[in-house]
Amino acid sequence: MSDIKAMYSTIHKDAFPETLTILLGEEKLVFHKRTWNLGGEEKGLRYGENPDQPAALYALREGTLTCGGLRWRGPGKGIVSELSERHMLQAGKHPGKINLTDVDNGANILQYLTERPAAAILKHNNPCGVAWSKDGIADAVDKAFWCDRIAAFGGAVVVNCTLSRQAAELLAANYFEVVAAPDFESGAVEILKGRKNLRIMELPGLGRLEELTSSAFLDIKCLADGGLIVQKSFVNRITTEKDFLPATACRGDGLAVSARQPDRQELEDLRFAWAVETGVTSNSVIFARNGATLAIGTGEQDRVGCVELAIHKAYTKYADTLAFREQGLSLYELKQKAAQDKGSAAKLEDIMARTQEAHGGLVGSRLVSDGFFPFRDGVDVAVAQGVVAIAQPGGSLRDAEVIMACNESRPQVAMVFTGQRSFRH
Repeated sequence: MSDIKAMYSTIHKDAFPETLTILLGEEKLVFHKRTWNLGGEEKGLRYGENPDQPAALYALREGTLTCGGLRWRGPGKGIVSELSERHMLQAGKHPGKINLTDVDNGANILQYLTERPAAAILKHNNPCGVAWSKDGIADAVDKAFWCDRIAAFGGAVVVNCTLSRQAAELLAANYFEVVAAPDFESGAVEILKGRKNLRIMELPGLGRLEELTSSAFLDIKCLADGGLIVQKSFVNRITTEKDFLPATACRGDGLAVSARQPDRQELEDLRFAWAVETGVTSNSVIFARNGATLAIGTGEQDRVGCVELAIHKAYTKYADTLAFREQGLSLYELKQKAAQDKGSAAKLEDIMARTQEAHGGLVGSRLVSDGFFPFRDGVDVAVAQGVVAIAQPGGSLRDAEVIMACNESRPQVAMVFTGQRSFRH
């Protein structure tokens, strides 16, 4: 290839049909392909996960499911799949699969956080930072960005309410691929258009996400051999603080142990973090505090390793925030400068010392885990960083040991069970 960069700008026109029909026994679902007239040219998805993978977007148009006696989502409930030309206030390079799946997972997370303005920043279909705020969407956007400034670069921003001018100014000051909102305050779009390649999407469905929480859709997983696995989509059972279950278990000697119940603020943060957890690749854990994520450990094979990874990320992001705010440099730029300059080396040493002292900002944090703790090691590692409350599915053979790890901590760490696992593959 003479110009290797050309692969990213070359669009492979898809040959997928205009309709896609799925038959499940006697029931039929009919999907129509979505294309857009942009600049006088009919375009579908830019490409799939990689530039050499043609892709197509389909929206459900006909049919409903009744199997299993469940409440299944029918036509007319789409959010991202209903994207039309009028919703693309600025098409940028026009969207590809990854752009849309990031926005879709943002909606998936925010559907459980509708009580107040909330923002999710996603990258490669995992959240970088999520926050909600009683002080408005600009505050939520700002908090979500500082959850992980590094990972947010080039991400997709999804919000659940009108995007204000103030929030638009925060976003326009940084590089993102997509901004999606149910609507925009007057002047906000003009501010965002200062980024000419930014995809700006007005998706009205983001303002009525609560409609999604009690219904399921047909979730289809494709195997590498061309086979399919179908399942009912995940439906979160923790929609209020009252839905958590007490953490209790019996020890080997027959004695029952129970954990401290979280206080009101701890429960609120645990519910917030569990909502975010529904959109994270498993195995995963999330540290959160005051309605914002602090660190997200994603896709690890072992539970304690996932906790350790999230802690490492928290320390890195905390130090980077200090470096960026105080020195105008990323942590990595400051380290490079410190290698040649004694003054910068002293500043770096001070930042790292403060990061260690603050445990990467994790003191007083709350932790959620998408699966149970098979051993107490993951809890012990988290508690050592200052975690004060934990939510996890429960159901491990060693639940009693895990609870005892919380009870042995001083001060005593709270724990509740979700009664539900939220693996996402």
